[in-house]
Amino acid sequence: MDPQTITPQNADERIIYKAIVYSYLFWIVGALYIIAPVIAWILFCRLLVKKISYQPAHTLSLTHYVWLFGMWVMLLALIVGHLEQGLGIAKLIKSSIGWAKGWALLAIFPVVACLDIRPQIIYRACCQVCKHTVLLLPIFVLAWMIRLPSTLYVSPLSIIGGPGPEFFSLSLYEIDPGSGIPRWRLFTPWAPALGMLGNLYFIFALQESSSKWKRWGVIGSLLMVLMSQSRLALICYLALFGYFSMLKFVRSPILYFVLCPVILATGFVGESILNKISMSIAAVKSARADSTRVRQALADIAVERWWNEAILFGHGIVERGPHMVEYMPIGSHHTWYGLLFVKGLVGAIALALPMLVTFVVLVINIFSRPLAKVGMAILMLLMLYTFGENLEILAYLFWPGLIVLGKALIADSDTIPTEELVSTR
Repeated sequence: MDPQTITPQNADERIIYKAIVYSYLFWIVGALYIIAPVIAWILFCRLLVKKISYQPAHTLSLTHYVWLFGMWVMLLALIVGHLEQGLGIAKLIKSSIGWAKGWALLAIFPVVACLDIRPQIIYRACCQVCKHTVLLLPIFVLAWMIRLPSTLYVSPLSIIGGPGPEFFSLSLYEIDPGSGIPRWRLFTPWAPALGMLGNLYFIFALQESSSKWKRWGVIGSLLMVLMSQSRLALICYLALFGYFSMLKFVRSPILYFVLCPVILATGFVGESILNKISMSIAAVKSARADSTRVRQALADIAVERWWNEAILFGHGIVERGPHMVEYMPIGSHHTWYGLLFVKGLVGAIALALPMLVTFVVLVINIFSRPLAKVGMAILMLLMLYTFGENLEILAYLFWPGLIVLGKALIADSDTIPTEELVSTR
């Protein structure tokens, strides 16, 4: 097939392709937060029907079941936490719906990868979103220059419920309170989330077969990272660039001839290098000192209250923090601290175990299956962002990455030809 003319070939691909390509349209009407959970459960039901009726579909691997089990344990931890804290049935129902729109997606989207969905469709769709970002950039910059309202409106769809109004608002730009300079979040709820999405699109752009769309993808994804002005996004972008660069030469003897003298020289100047790294880390933290202080305070409060009040199953729900953390939710801005506070040690293990199993499986297959390399990059992205974001809240944005990650975990992905699956419809 001509790399310029990749198009959806079945209903599943059409659903995913259009959901990604029309991201800006869904954002304008405030439906972006709703689309991902709806798609996830629809495709999950379609997969169940195929399995029950013995229609062609890929076989779920052990790792898929580990993710399903982990997110099911997450729900159990939520229920027990609510019962222990005496939060009532109303809050339990509300939190369970939140689980279905958040944590559940981390298992459902990898599982629906067992449907006939080509990763190339996702790569192309995300590169189109990057193109839209580049073309729309002048509008966002002009909005800031002429001082239009930073947020035009909040969609009426916010009545459905969500983490906050920012998930349903149309924001043209925002001003960083620390530096006073503009930054953009586009169709994400906050700027660092845009940086995360830019990194995910960068991974996909590098896999794109068309040089034209690859350029759009790389330029657009880098633009997202820079517009977000997120420190973690920049670090992640460099890490991903280094990861893919190393993979090209990992089996080449040239790499080891180059590394040997480098490692030897590092031994003589190791202390100086460590000092420079420490200084660089300090400089990154001081770039937004107030943000760093708030994040650290949120982490300290979350750990202290988890350890002293609810070790095993957590507090059940998110609680608003004190004035010192600007009333931000306790455990926010960090997946692990958030899990410990809300779902306790059981919840943290329920996420750590699937991620660890996935890492081991991908490492084993990284040189034998090209898609495993992409899966490892996505897992690395998610792991890095557990230290700066709450993954479950942003799952509605990075769900295309979860599908590709699930595709990389399919044991029989090479045994059922795509043409055969398409022809049975």
